[in-house]
Formats: sequence, C-alpha cells, structure tokens
Amino acid sequence: MNLQTLTERAANSEVRELELLSLEGGFYLARIRLDQGQFTLLDDAAKPMHLRSITHLRDLLQTVPAFPCVLVQQCVHDEMCGRDSGPVEELRIPFSLTAPL
Repeated sequence: MNLQTLTERAANSEVRELELLSLEGGFYLARIRLDQGQFTLLDDAAKPMHLRSITHLRDLLQTVPAFPCVLVQQCVHDEMCGRDSGPVEELRIPFSLTAPL
C-alpha cells in the first residue's frame, strides 16, 4: 500500500490500526491493518518504506486523518535469558500521530 492509498483509506475510516515495527538495524516498517488484511507501507519504488522513527512517521502522515497506532518491539531480553514457559510476546505501545510519545 502506498501513501496515497493509505490517505484515501484513512479518509474513509477504513484503517483499523497501524503497527510501526521496530527492526534490527535501527529502522522501522509500517504495517497497516484493514478489514481485508494487513499491508506494508510502500515507497515510490513499491518497496517497503524504511522509517527512521515515530517522528519520521508523524511527519510523513501529518496530512492523513488520524487512526490508532502502536509501536511493536520484540522482547529480545526474554529470548536471550530464557523463559520458563509460554510464547515470547512482543511489546506493543500505543501512540498518537499528533502527540509526542
């Protein structure tokens, strides 16, 4: 999904959530959830858009109608130290496109 499509879907209140995925290497990818499935935000070359921060995302989407957003980080500490039982859950932190984290 490109930025224009995201803007159109947000204007029609179709965006259920945006997940900003924190990845190794210090960059982020945006994954948009609609009723029809999940889509990665793509750049002009139709490749996954690499974002630098929440602030970068906010700057990019400043003219897009607001929708729920969440920062998603893997809990590598649990993976490194081991865990007694159960799956290792990701850390999910809600944030706003308009207010600082």
